[in-house]
Amino acid sequence: MNTTNGGAVGINRPQTMSQLVSSQSLMQQATLTYSNLLGKEARQGDLNPNPAQTARVRAIVNRLIPQTAVFRPDALSWKWEVNVIRSPEVNAWCMPGGKIAIYTGIIDKLKLSDDEIAAVMGHEIAHAVREHAREQASEQSLLQLGMLGAQIGGVGRGTVNAAGQLYQVGVGLPHSRLHETEADRMGVELAARAGYDPRAAIGLWQKMSKLGGNPPEFLSTHPSPDTRMQDLAVYSERVMPLYLAAKR
Repeated sequence: MNTTNGGAVGINRPQTMSQLVSSQSLMQQATLTYSNLLGKEARQGDLNPNPAQTARVRAIVNRLIPQTAVFRPDALSWKWEVNVIRSPEVNAWCMPGGKIAIYTGIIDKLKLSDDEIAAVMGHEIAHAVREHAREQASEQSLLQLGMLGAQIGGVGRGTVNAAGQLYQVGVGLPHSRLHETEADRMGVELAARAGYDPRAAIGLWQKMSKLGGNPPEFLSTHPSPDTRMQDLAVYSERVMPLYLAAKR
């Protein structure tokens, strides 16, 4: 199946989705987890500590959300939320169903422009729109069923464990890197359609690469910064006409 339309960036890869993992169940779990997290951060005084910063992030996200209809019209009916969490961590995320958080660490340490915040948020929103979390959960559930079946069939535990490790390096991690690439490409299109310069994603990853600490690409769930920037250069140019049209 394919959870999204291809858009201008052409995301048309067939996805593996297990009937054991539904969109609705993941959204319900995400809503509960998000509510609990916000409650914890609020009690600590770390939820939306700077009203002006929160308003800035929400204004950017509110321009991105309508663009999700290009990939999947039903996303417009999600109960989107976006909050800023005070933390030194350089991170942001979007849970299934549109529950978004960005940490002050990524905004302040990288001194993000509005275009760069749009690149971050577009990427994270794309993960949710494309249902990457559900896809990964589906793959894991199918792997576990397969390993259980192998054990029932008499395959030794050591062989099963080795097969699981080979899956992670040979299939699981590459799929995660593929998800990151899809989110990069969809993210620049969302940003461009919302009137944010898609080329800012390249500058964002130039800043990120200076943070260091990257594992070898073949053992990473993320593409290397160089690989990522090369791909973003191609796809940001592809969506430049959308950006120029939105700026008129």
